[in-house]
Amino acid sequence: KVVDLSKKISNGSRVTLHFSLSLLDDQVIDSNFDKKPASFKIGDGSMLPEFESLLLGEHEGAVIESTLPAQKAFGDKNPGNIQRFSAEKFTHLLEDEVLPTETGSVVVFKDPAGFDLPGVVSQISKDFVLVDFNHPLSGKDIVFRAHIVKIDDPGVSKIEVKL
Repeated sequence: KVVDLSKKISNGSRVTLHFSLSLLDDQVIDSNFDKKPASFKIGDGSMLPEFESLLLGEHEGAVIESTLPAQKAFGDKNPGNIQRFSAEKFTHLLEDEVLPTETGSVVVFKDPAGFDLPGVVSQISKDFVLVDFNHPLSGKDIVFRAHIVKIDDPGVSKIEVKL
């Protein structure tokens, strides 16, 4: 395949790429290098802005590797997102014989609008249960790797009108 080095990623470009996210210890969090490449439009919200900014100005065939500090990736851990609940509110979950709730279990609450709000049980005592509502990757530096397969320039979508 001939690579057009003059074609660069800009806001609105449609990008097809292989990517991976991993921790500093090389633990892979997500990757599509062994699958079909992903396609998305820069600025459509599919990818975090800091990851997109690493792609801007790159060309087809480019290989990128960059380490993003926690605050630029999934954010720092927010102590305000760790909530303490009375253990008695969890009695039915803690005593479930099939799938008892334990440290590391994910529990799902409903927010006032009715949306699911998952949290991870971080501590259980006889009096209380601590639930961490931070993103599981918050507080962690992330290694972003990408291989840009194809770039389609931003442009107006074709609209066909039949009369």
